[in-house]
Amino acid sequence: MAAIGQIVEQTSGSDALTRARQRAALVPDCMVEARRIANTVIAGWHGRRKRGIGENFWQFRPYAEGESLARIDWRRSARDDHTYVRDREWEAAHTVWLWADMSPSMMYQSSFAPVSKEGRALVIMLALAEILARSGERIGCPGVMDPVSSRNASERLAAAIMHAPPTAGLPETAMIRGISDIVLIGDFLDDAERIMERIAPLARRGLRGHVVEVADPAEESFPYSGRTIFTDPETGEKLVSGRAERLQEDYRRAYFARRESLGEALRRLGWSFVAHRTDQPASQALVAVHMYLSGNPPQPAGGVR
Repeated sequence: MAAIGQIVEQTSGSDALTRARQRAALVPDCMVEARRIANTVIAGWHGRRKRGIGENFWQFRPYAEGESLARIDWRRSARDDHTYVRDREWEAAHTVWLWADMSPSMMYQSSFAPVSKEGRALVIMLALAEILARSGERIGCPGVMDPVSSRNASERLAAAIMHAPPTAGLPETAMIRGISDIVLIGDFLDDAERIMERIAPLARRGLRGHVVEVADPAEESFPYSGRTIFTDPETGEKLVSGRAERLQEDYRRAYFARRESLGEALRRLGWSFVAHRTDQPASQALVAVHMYLSGNPPQPAGGVR
């Protein structure tokens, strides 16, 4: 999406192959980092944690009169004077669509950030896929991968992304059918009204949405001074400022007003919104989105809303 305040070079159409190679080289490292983060935060997350039909053991509980005797766990019951039933975990698979913006503006990385916005978006998406796949959910990516229910869904998603054609803007969602969740990860630097024109129809179709805005710290603070050339990575348009520090106040006002407007519009639709900076741990955004998906939204704090 269109960038604000970024000093980068435009990636032209003739460089599409180079861009694809850059992304393909980035994905494996992102997969390794995603799995590390998923393993760090997954403790205590075991599927939907509801009693029902499934294969995974959930808990023992006392037998209630009228229940089928076939459900009694005689080995556990033999340990004391009580009769216990073995409950299984509910495993009705749910479809979660994951999408990360791979447009040129996502390549931005200032000296204040350890990773690019693209790298962080991929890590969040793949880590989320890893956690959801372990919970038995179906994972898909609009226009890139049809939903699959597999323990290696995150690896399959990573492979699909490496070979996906370049895209711009929000994804096409005509292939999404029925009630499901969709997680959109990007910088969302276009006008809020323009973004909502694409998102509102998804909400009317019954999709439960979760938006993660990934920002570089320089995009929030605008640390530039002196003569500075700003280049839009998607259009190539340039803005030359003799004293960039004079733009800071107006820029920051517009930047945060756009974010607030987008967040409020999404919440009115019943969607969640998380603002995440690339100098913060990826686990913060991952935990917040997972809590929204689980129906336990986090309390507003810092950049999480």
